[in-house]
Formats: sequence, structure tokens, C-alpha cells
Amino acid sequence: MDSSSLAKLLSPEGWALVNALPPYDESRAMALATRLRAEGVDPDLAAAALTQSRLRAKARAKLGPFAEGMLFTPDGVEQATRLVVAALHARRYLAAGVTKVADLTSGVGADALAFAGVGLQVLATDVDETTAALATVNLRAFPEAEVRHADGLTLDLAAEGVDGVYADPARRTRGGKRIFDPAAYAPPLDAVWALRDQVPALGIKIGPGVPHAGLPDDAETQWVSVDGDVVEAGLWFGPLAPEGPGRSALVLRSTGGDPTHGTGASGTVSRLLRTGPDDADLVPDVGAVGAYLYEPDGAVVRAGLVAHAAAELGGRLVDRTIAYVTTDAPAPAPEPGQAPLATGYRVLDVLPFSVKRLKAYLRERGVGRLTIKKRGTAVTPEQLRSQLALSGDATATIVLTRVAGRQHVLVVEPLGG
Repeated sequence: MDSSSLAKLLSPEGWALVNALPPYDESRAMALATRLRAEGVDPDLAAAALTQSRLRAKARAKLGPFAEGMLFTPDGVEQATRLVVAALHARRYLAAGVTKVADLTSGVGADALAFAGVGLQVLATDVDETTAALATVNLRAFPEAEVRHADGLTLDLAAEGVDGVYADPARRTRGGKRIFDPAAYAPPLDAVWALRDQVPALGIKIGPGVPHAGLPDDAETQWVSVDGDVVEAGLWFGPLAPEGPGRSALVLRSTGGDPTHGTGASGTVSRLLRTGPDDADLVPDVGAVGAYLYEPDGAVVRAGLVAHAAAELGGRLVDRTIAYVTTDAPAPAPEPGQAPLATGYRVLDVLPFSVKRLKAYLRERGVGRLTIKKRGTAVTPEQLRSQLALSGDATATIVLTRVAGRQHVLVVEPLGG
């Protein structure tokens, strides 16, 4: 979005138009654009308003109803923190006794919105002028929040009265290409890490694919998943990590209410697994496939806590290098308010991997619709599906994986299904 489009959107006519548009429907967007032009609406304004309608619809999955009153850029929607997770960030700062947070990379303001929403003073900055203007619009209801077009690294944190710092460095180019080198983040990760010498309460959102090697020893690194999707890893320093350094996995699951309310509210349940730097590494048992198979949540896997999950589930691994846990009896159900650590399946059959044998097995049972899951195998589900020549009305789920170092097929059915 350029400054001209933003100015048109913020005019009384533009603001009224963007808020009066019907819910976005891709199939009707062209007809709506034609109608607006026929009604004499400026074509550039109509295009900007329709773009915002589309972006609001996409942002609603992350920000819930708050998205309806916000303005976005495509990158802003992509990079915005889900509100349920941003609320958890805000609570960390609140619990640490922080009173004023500097959000050094505010983007369109999703995290700053959560900070201000719990009563924290917020100084939000962004190096892009248009993005900073959008954040100003999006935070208009919060007098606690100030937005500046500035490089957050140039702030005099002490003079600003800041006692907490948050940053979400950009990890993609403007063309959408992922950046893997932390030194190429914007701002560079090392430059943000260094701020903990000025303000110990420092939090940094990073990509969930970050390797464990090179993580700072004085941080809690937490991987977070929402409804099975690993959405971020976070580095938390000083008072923001009250349990001390280590690795943790936070699993969040929606329960049918409003997931934007956050953990512990009506819409979300959670589960936390954690290990500290002085904790002895668990060595999981490895054994034969039992009556049940459990696939640990992605946050658990990314955090390297599969062995801890196996202990919680009362199971063993099917292979020492594969993140599947098997049990002889159903694992204990999560307690009320807790999210499951893993997705469970009942094991129906275990077969050595052979396309010919699997094809015959599925044909005998009339399987025409097959869900293929895999871990630790080079087999491509799409290629395998074409080789199986499925036909019939029955459905089935198979898991392709290694068992004791050899390729196997596990025929399973989801628990509760």
C-alpha cells in the first residue's frame, strides 16, 4: 500500500466505504468492484477498499473480530502474531512487573494491541512509514500506545522509561522469500539480543525452524503451536523467563469458543512441557508397536521434547530417531483445561512396507479413500497413492514410518473416530 491509497482509505468517504463492504467473497469481488465504479466511487479507492476487505478476511483467522476494525498490508497479515499468542506474550510482561514495553518491530500492531489491552504502556516503532501509519490506526483505541516511524534500535530506552523490550525481526524479504541467516534478519538477531544488557526483560519472536545449536544459554526458548500448527518460537530473557533458561513447548487447542480470548479462557486449553539446562536428558524406551500410536504435537517435536512426551503418555518410541510414541493401553486423557500433547490412533495392523502387499491389503477391504501420514521415510504420498490404484467406498488411514530401523506401514484409526 502506498501513501496515496492510505490517504484515500483514511478519508471520511474511504473509511465509511471499507467498513460498509459486505464480507469478502472472492467469487463476487469483480462484480462488487464493477458496481462501485458504476456508483461513481473513485477506482483507486474502490481497489484499496476491496483489498482491505480481502486482507481483513484473511486476518480474522489470527486476530478474530479485532481484524474488522484494522488496516493491513499483505506482509502485515502474514507476519502478525495470532492474538491468542500475543495475549500470552503480554501476560509474560505483566507477570514480570513490566510497565512500559518497547515493541521495536510493531508491524501492523498485533502484539502492541495485546500489550495495550492488558494495560501496559507501549512504545511501538516500525522502520516503514506506511506500516507505522497503519499501526497508529489499529491502536487508535488505546491511549496507552504510542506509535513512531523509527528504527527501534535507535531508541534511548532508559530515557523513554522502557522496562521491557519485544521484537519480531522480519524473516522474509519483501518478495516473500524466507531468510535463514539470523544476521540478515531485520533487525539482525544479534543486535536485538544485545539489548538485554540494557533491559533484562527482553522477548524475541523467531521462526519455529530455528536450530537448537546457537540458541542463547540464558534464554527460555519456547515453541508454540495453535491447533496443531507450530506458529512461532520465542526467546525470553531475564524476568520474562521466571523458571530460568531451557526449552519448552506450549500446545494450544481451541475448544469451540473464541480462541482470541487466550489460554485459560473459554475458547482455549493449553499444555506446557519444559526442560531446563540442568535437567538430565530423558532416554526413551524403544520397542515394538503396541495397540496405540501417538503423534506428538509439532511444538513438542521442535522443542526436542519427544522423550518427555513419551514419558507423559506412558509409552515408548517405535524407532529411536522417529517422533512416534506407541503404547499398549490408551494414554491418560488430558486433565480438564489441558490440551493433548499428541494425536492418538488405534493400531489395526502392522505390515512391512511393500507397495504390492499394501495394494492387495487395501483392495481386499475396498478402500477408495486413503489418508497417508509419514515420518522418517522417503516415500512420497502422492506417488504411492497413484501406485495403489485405490477403488471402493471404504476409508482408511496409514502411517509410513520406520520400526526398529525398517520401513513399515501402520494401519490405524483416529481415536474417537
